[in-house]
Amino acid sequence: MNPRLHEATSGRWTAGVIAGLLALTPLLGWAGALGFAPAVALAGLLTLPYVRVRTADRALLLALFTALVWACASIFWSPWRASDLEGQTGLKLVFMLALYGAAASAARAVPEARLAGLVRVLLAATVLLALLLLAEAATGAAGYKALLALAGETVRPDYAIKNVAQGLYVLTLLAPPALAATTGRTRLGLAVLLGAGIAVPAGVFGYDAPFLALACALAAAGLVLGFPARGPRVLAGLAAGAFLLAPALAKGAFVLGLDARLAPFLSESWLQRIGYWRRAVDWIWARPLPGWGLDASRAFGPGIRLHPHDAALQVWMELGLIGAVAAAIVWASIFSGLSRPARTPAAAAAAATATVYLAFGAVSFGVWQEWWLGLGALSALACILVLRARPIDVSARSV
Repeated sequence: MNPRLHEATSGRWTAGVIAGLLALTPLLGWAGALGFAPAVALAGLLTLPYVRVRTADRALLLALFTALVWACASIFWSPWRASDLEGQTGLKLVFMLALYGAAASAARAVPEARLAGLVRVLLAATVLLALLLLAEAATGAAGYKALLALAGETVRPDYAIKNVAQGLYVLTLLAPPALAATTGRTRLGLAVLLGAGIAVPAGVFGYDAPFLALACALAAAGLVLGFPARGPRVLAGLAAGAFLLAPALAKGAFVLGLDARLAPFLSESWLQRIGYWRRAVDWIWARPLPGWGLDASRAFGPGIRLHPHDAALQVWMELGLIGAVAAAIVWASIFSGLSRPARTPAAAAAAATATVYLAFGAVSFGVWQEWWLGLGALSALACILVLRARPIDVSARSV
């Protein structure tokens, strides 16, 4: 086959797969966040032949591979034993690293001529998700409940709200690249809409994490915009330090009694998290070097339910020092790779998205949850697209 024809064909295919994944994003964010796992995996499988690995990615890939090998090895001393194939986290991590990584890398294989079209799909998906969340906040998740009724299923009202609120995590991750992809009056209007799409549902549904993530995102973006070369390196150091020093910092906070001082001002969910963190720190210090093994936090109930609700503490608890060092290298590589000689909104947006992912991971999700890792790959894909594309002004057109 003619090389140019092959490149054009592969470019159309890759762009089509990415467009399909982005088009599914509002539906998955609104009605089924767990669907990000198979959706991103399928996109990775379909684009696997077009994976592009850069020399600059070697440290990142080496750290990921090291963490994967160590995690799989730690199964042998983990107190947790899965009862079926679905619970084999180590096996799933092998496939997730390959397929999710391929999906994110696919954004580099898209021809420049097709970038603008994919950016428009990203914008449309982000706007639609914001509108869906605003509508659900105004109606008490009536749309989601109606969807379940059509499917013949029932769910408690509080569970319906909880499921819909997962879309907040999706929107907060995708908002920065969506904003960086636009220019002119479009960016201002989009910022208002996306800000409302996050803040209003978060306030109505009673979720604090999106506000925390937004504050961290604004700080990270401001740092990178103000210091485009050094800002990302500072964030790299902060992220690496957060993983490496997490047990010591948490232990110090407990010794100083900060948890007791804050307790009167915290909700029940935050108090529960602090209890998890206290127990996790104790178990980490009992076995800091090898860790307790992959998925070990599942075996420490009722003190911890499923996981500690903090990524750094979970990595330390399960994979020990080696896992923490690998995680520190991964995040340091991600942030330092955004260093630029001049101010670049796309780099600032990518730093904001990475910070949002870290912020949510610090208070909400287990490190190995398939949909959460898939959403991370989708966020990386969106950032890569925006870093490669030129900002567009769609103020005179419909997004």
